[in-house]
Amino acid sequence: MIARKRGPLEKNATEEVEIPKKLRSSHVAALILARGGSKGIPLKNIKLLAGVPLIGWVLRAAIDSEEFDSVWVSTDHEEIEKVAKSWGAKVHRRSEKVSRDNSTSLETIQEFLEEHPEVTVVCNIQATSPCLHPSHIKNALKKITEDGYDSVFSVVRRYQFRWKEVEKGSDECTEPENLNPAKRPRRQDWNGELIENGSFYFATRDLIMKEGRLQGGRVAYFEMEPQHSVDIDVDIDWPVAEQRVLRYGYFGQGVSLMFCEVSGCLTDGRVHLSGALDEPDAASAKGSVHSRDTEGLSVSIHSRDIAGLRKLQKDDVEVVLVISKEDVVLRQMRYKLKIMTGCEVMVVGEDPLKDVQSMVKKKKLDWKDVAYMGCEAASASCLQLAGLSAAPTDAQPDAIGAGKFACKQGGGAGAVREFAEHVLLQKQQARLQMKQDLIDRNCF
Repeated sequence: MIARKRGPLEKNATEEVEIPKKLRSSHVAALILARGGSKGIPLKNIKLLAGVPLIGWVLRAAIDSEEFDSVWVSTDHEEIEKVAKSWGAKVHRRSEKVSRDNSTSLETIQEFLEEHPEVTVVCNIQATSPCLHPSHIKNALKKITEDGYDSVFSVVRRYQFRWKEVEKGSDECTEPENLNPAKRPRRQDWNGELIENGSFYFATRDLIMKEGRLQGGRVAYFEMEPQHSVDIDVDIDWPVAEQRVLRYGYFGQGVSLMFCEVSGCLTDGRVHLSGALDEPDAASAKGSVHSRDTEGLSVSIHSRDIAGLRKLQKDDVEVVLVISKEDVVLRQMRYKLKIMTGCEVMVVGEDPLKDVQSMVKKKKLDWKDVAYMGCEAASASCLQLAGLSAAPTDAQPDAIGAGKFACKQGGGAGAVREFAEHVLLQKQQARLQMKQDLIDRNCF
């Protein structure tokens, strides 16, 4: 869910806070432009990068910053719209007029503002900048809300010497543009140059609509670290970009509770009957752990998935297994599953959201603190709301479309372990980022 903006401008219950007049009616919106007609990489904006749609990386950072009154994706493509909504964003369906190859970002943003007169400040975040962090957004926005700037954009410091380009075949000599070759500086003796990195552009409504530009008025920049200045438009080598994102991307704040549907996720959806249980065939027994009851019912769970559950529990992630009340056989084996996995088992009705939501509230958690793995169309709402979510590769299309992480394995064949490793990576990265933030605060 998109959180309302929070910060020093809110009134405390016991204290009156004077709000600057020009900010009293402000509405700050994030806007990600994601046209479907990418020429370089088809549907690049939703292409999976480290298991997550490219646009998902910046949406997660924007929403977790809790600085925006609304987060939007402007698109002309149905599939991009579905992905955007699954990540908690609103969708602005842009017109054909601003969906052409020669349409500019400014034209698209102006169209958005025309349809949303409540927006007073807009932040154009580029979908191709997957290493954006909430802290970048928070600190940049302060320059507008607290320091009174009209526009703020992101830059990165580069240490590159530039030379004048000369026409091929010309006798003209090239000349240095930003150095004296006779006194070539060492890197540590030179401050470098600030270059736009394209991650985001904050601007007021008046600047965009009245002056027709994103940079103007009182202008400020926000300097980002080189490791966070990854641009997929430039880094066209996808595997290289994935390695950068896995190391420097924003993975969220870490989940503490995970729901996992048993049928279709933890198992392949089949339950074995008596007569075929005494001597399981080698294929079914290989890599699986079996549980059977006195009535001759048996369920098989892949050993990799069991290991994944164990790793989550070891890292203080509570795992709750979900069984449909319609699944009479699994309900009978509820106790066996609990013993087998060490996880709590809950039974849900036709709409899993109702029961799962109740448990989330009971544990006093927000959906961003929750991971969900499901395979049925009925699970789509849970998959959309959860901070992290996934569906096995053989799940129903609606479930796959609602999940935020794309599994390569099927239900009962390692998909749970695959998603568990993604959850654990997210927690690890979140801890590292929190540690780095603490170091940064103590140093300045």
